[in-house]
Amino acid sequence: MTAAASSDTARSRLDLTIALSSRRGRDLVELTGVLDYASVPYLRHVVFGLLDERRCRITIDVSRLRILDAASINVVLYLRDRARQLGGDLQLTDATGTVLTALEITGLAKQLGAYTVCDWPVAQRQRRVVDLDGLRLSHGQWPAGATELLTELHAMAPDDPARRRARDAIIELCLPTAHRLARRYGSVGEPATDLAQVAALGLIKAVDGFDPARGFEFATYATPTVLGEIKRHFRDRTSGIRMPRRLQELRMSVNNARDELTQTLGRSPTVADLAAHLDVAEEHIVEMLGASNAHRPLSLNLPVVGTDEETTIQEAIGDNDPEFDLVEHRQSLHVLIARLPERERRILSLRFYGNLSQSQIAEQVGLSQMHVSRLLRQSLVFLRRRLTD
Repeated sequence: MTAAASSDTARSRLDLTIALSSRRGRDLVELTGVLDYASVPYLRHVVFGLLDERRCRITIDVSRLRILDAASINVVLYLRDRARQLGGDLQLTDATGTVLTALEITGLAKQLGAYTVCDWPVAQRQRRVVDLDGLRLSHGQWPAGATELLTELHAMAPDDPARRRARDAIIELCLPTAHRLARRYGSVGEPATDLAQVAALGLIKAVDGFDPARGFEFATYATPTVLGEIKRHFRDRTSGIRMPRRLQELRMSVNNARDELTQTLGRSPTVADLAAHLDVAEEHIVEMLGASNAHRPLSLNLPVVGTDEETTIQEAIGDNDPEFDLVEHRQSLHVLIARLPERERRILSLRFYGNLSQSQIAEQVGLSQMHVSRLLRQSLVFLRRRLTD
């Protein structure tokens, strides 16, 4: 089962409904069903979204909640603390039954306002139900205390020896989440270890670049930073042949335009359609399409299309025959040898075609070995000089 399928299956089994209402600067979050370890990340995501928009006065109605586990109570407590840090507040209302019992056992019922009755008339609630199936849990993946730890880190003096240890501790705490983000791209052919290292680099950039003074959650900044680093790795590092930046940007624009025009035109757009939509020359579109098919060099061991499987590209590539360069020399050599005296021609023939030694040649031509050696050297000097000239 793929990761996406597992995620969809998990969401389909959730017994939780979240509805939102707003009135006079306060937001009401109504929970129905079960809030446990599997479903509480969705509540975190929704509340973080409100906090990012500076909507920090939040009431959570748990009157229709059947189950509330200890992990979820800790998350609610953390969300309340975050809301207070931003100048707001978060409280539970209308807790009953097992939910109230769970809060009382943990000793947090009064602290979270669980005994409070919601004074928000039902008729005045808009009740916008959150689509949990379409929710991307970017916030809920990160450790709950990361933002507070980074706030403490930024409060340290730059020369504080504890600052580096605190930074390393935060990176180590968040590293599993960065690796989970990297595993989203595990099916695209890149080694998992390489993607994990790229995600770790993105995490380091997120930790160093996060500014808690802006009031946002670390997850709001960290997730796009890590994913951006991974996408940048695919753009710049995974191609054996790197496209120019202008063609990379044009390719992204063309991909977006192709989807849009397919819906508008009811057919696949042509080069002319894409050029007109993007207001670029058709030649640039054609150049980009050609370059898009040349991201990676082909292996020379691939079989040639249209031939038997044993014929590879390497075998089909032609090469210059080294004997071609010797044709002219051989023709010239024949002419030059004909200019030599008959005795010297015979000595060359016996030496290089008959493979005889100088002593054997001397016996056949009736000369001394030294004389044969001198005539042979003299003939070779003559041929070499003429060929070089």
